Amino acid sequence: MNEKFSGSFTQQEPLSDAAIAAALEVMQHGRLHRYNVVECELGQAALLEQEFAAQVGAKYCLSVASGGYALATALRAVGVEHGDLVLTNAFTLAPVPGAIASVGAVPVFVDVTENLVIDLDDLASKVGQAKVLMLSHMRGHLCDMDRLMQICNDAGVTVIEDCAHTMGATWNGVASGRHGAIGCYSCQTYKHVNSGEGGLLVTDDEEVAARAIMLSGSYMLFERHLAAPDRAVFDRIKYDTPNISGRMDNLRAAILRPQLRDLDAQVARWNERYRCIEDGLRETPGLQLTERPAAETYVGSSIQFLLLDWASDKVQEFIRRCADRGVELKWFGAPEPAAFTSRYDNWRYAPVHSLPQSDRILAGIVDMRVPLTFSLDDCAQIARIIRAEVGAVFQREGSLPS
Repeated sequence: MNEKFSGSFTQQEPLSDAAIAAALEVMQHGRLHRYNVVECELGQAALLEQEFAAQVGAKYCLSVASGGYALATALRAVGVEHGDLVLTNAFTLAPVPGAIASVGAVPVFVDVTENLVIDLDDLASKVGQAKVLMLSHMRGHLCDMDRLMQICNDAGVTVIEDCAHTMGATWNGVASGRHGAIGCYSCQTYKHVNSGEGGLLVTDDEEVAARAIMLSGSYMLFERHLAAPDRAVFDRIKYDTPNISGRMDNLRAAILRPQLRDLDAQVARWNERYRCIEDGLRETPGLQLTERPAAETYVGSSIQFLLLDWASDKVQEFIRRCADRGVELKWFGAPEPAAFTSRYDNWRYAPVHSLPQSDRILAGIVDMRVPLTFSLDDCAQIARIIRAEVGAVFQREGSLPS
């Protein structure tokens, strides 16, 4: 009889006792707004920013309402204006081009490679078109950041890193988000720390930091920040930087602080599960895994593989068969957006140019969450089910593309 997996792909672990206690303390005193503090009190949001800046080695940090808000704030803080072109990945999630569109700018899409990272040759050919690259480390895959930064530095292009899927990851020992001018992180439930929604922005640029803080809705309370520039920097920018309120509150910050302290241990647990699934899928005929470079320290909170050059009806049949056995997979090749998956040609607010390389790769990308609620036995079972169903569809006579 065929195995059937009975676990949930959306169930998170409960918050730790430390996070619950911190949340209760905030709820008991009632000062949820980040600037609502009593004399000599350091608010939870300000402490979170100070601690995360130290954790990733940044001078400045700002906590905000969401990762998408952090991205849009980063664009505004570096001076992106209506009509400007902004480079970004063809393989990403909708909040990335959405952030670009939200400031009136225009996304210019760069190809993806079979290792699911931005194509650096295509980037080099397009880098002269824009002054900013919003680089998405999509689904936790880091490209060669040394070469990317060389390309962008030579062209005078500012890099904003979308680290929604790479909090805790590194390239050559440098934390994700610390190669470019700004790093933006998500604290949404399905990311690496869970406050339901939330975001973090880090930078070493004092004026960018000051503008981001003013944009987030600090009014003239910026001196209550602990990971912020000196008052003199705010005095230079405070009159011409609009308030677009999107602050994080003290309750979410309180929940996040203990989680950030546990992040390294959680990364190790994710990667143990990732490698278990990866090992179970290796050398499956018809299925291609992505290669992880030696310079990359990744966080395996999701796993992707390619059914490259499969006919679309066969990919759909495979996904349906896995679903019937309890394994929930997402496909980036579907013609219509579904759940969190969509493609660059679905975003009709952005001009679409022909990207045949990306079209081929997107048509084969299958994605799966790896919750920490899964045991290693669960992961091994999931890999067996995927392997069996790939074999059932791929090996059937007539199933291969002609």
